[in-house]
Amino acid sequence: MVPGLGQRMGVQAACWLALLLCTGGSFSKPTLRKERVVHPDPQLTDQLHEDNQSFQYDHEAFLGKEEAKTFDQLTPEESKEKLGKIVDRIDDNKDGYVTTEELKNWIKRVQKRYIYENVAKVWRDYDVNKDNKISWEEYKQATYGYYLENPEEFQDATDQHSFKKMLPRDERRFKTADLDGDSAATREEFTAFLHPEEFEHMKDIVVLETLEDIDKNQDGFVDQDEYIADMFAHEEGGPEPDWVITEREQFSDFRDINKDGKMDKEEIRHWILPQDYDHAQAEARHLVFESDIDKDQKLTKEEILENWNMFVGSQATNYGEDLTKNHDEL
Repeated sequence: MVPGLGQRMGVQAACWLALLLCTGGSFSKPTLRKERVVHPDPQLTDQLHEDNQSFQYDHEAFLGKEEAKTFDQLTPEESKEKLGKIVDRIDDNKDGYVTTEELKNWIKRVQKRYIYENVAKVWRDYDVNKDNKISWEEYKQATYGYYLENPEEFQDATDQHSFKKMLPRDERRFKTADLDGDSAATREEFTAFLHPEEFEHMKDIVVLETLEDIDKNQDGFVDQDEYIADMFAHEEGGPEPDWVITEREQFSDFRDINKDGKMDKEEIRHWILPQDYDHAQAEARHLVFESDIDKDQKLTKEEILENWNMFVGSQATNYGEDLTKNHDEL
């Protein structure tokens, strides 16, 4: 390993370099299926949505799984007090009402908390001048500084995975995430840079990078062989597994929408960014419907606190749930 690498390069780049050096500048092809499909709105929780039995689904959707556990340890009074403060944060325009849209946005943000926590962990490594922004120069130096100073050590790396290709690709992504165009990323912009699949304005970059990864003949399209090669390393003369045969059928029947034998950008978008069921929207509508006393299709803080046990848990509500479960078992 190159001396001082960990201190001079970002974690991401260090991992790439370690792989490149250890494999002689190339990667072994995967033999298992590679999953490229992004589901931006997955299930909010693995709990069943059964309000007649328990509000645990609602709790985890509204608070996140770990935070829901914290509320479970509070008294009802403490839960209501904390819920009131959360309501103030959900009310984005501060008009005294929580709309379905505001509630949906809150649930989406809660479910993606792990992403923001990940950004917070690496923030200080890149924000060198401590101005609470990360400039492109700061990121480039932290991630690619060693490569830029010692390019001769990277000549044997394959073009696909070399830093020479990664640097301009990262710069293009950074500029797309930098919405105000000041060449410095706020926390939200840097989050979009690191996790582009989670942001609507970054979806084109996700599609483009996928195309560039798979399009080996660089004709701007993905044909069936390229599609399969991205998932499966075919041994010369060896048989294809059943799932590969199924994927070839999937390509012909569903991926290649216009039946021209290849996927363009729109077809790639349809493949990797499917329009899934919006679980956050459904849960927001459910919470509003169940709590909207005056049926004006928006919630006041009072309405939410009146139905507090649906939004958050406490020692009392969990004790009641335990009694119900014990009674059912008897």
